Amino acid sequence: MDIFEFLKGDKFALFAGVELMEVRKGYAKARMEIKPMHLNGGGVCQGGAIFTLADLAFAAAVNSHARLTLSIQTDIRFLQAESAGYLYAEAVEIDDRKRLSTCEVKVTNEKGERIATFSGTGYRKDTELPFPPVG
Repeated sequence: MDIFEFLKGDKFALFAGVELMEVRKGYAKARMEIKPMHLNGGGVCQGGAIFTLADLAFAAAVNSHARLTLSIQTDIRFLQAESAGYLYAEAVEIDDRKRLSTCEVKVTNEKGERIATFSGTGYRKDTELPFPPVG
């Protein structure tokens, strides 16, 4: 098993169409194609869908060390609406401690324009994950 297979267990993100593209130690990139099911009443991508995309990238980055890390705080700021195409989430772990991990996620559209910023803190448990740490 690797981290990609492990995170397929995140059924909500999977069914929302979030695809994990790349994972390195403390880094992850994911994408999601905006489909009609992602649109809100105003015809733009619903905030929860964007959050789910950012959250999966966050999860991959902080769990890349192969120790179960669960979110204890997150914050998202929506900067621009989008209604079609792909959105990308790029997560970078900015602080890696024994118990706490802090990560920043940038969500962009296909043109590279920033759609949202997400920050999160994860709590590292003693639970080893069923894959080796990502190099």
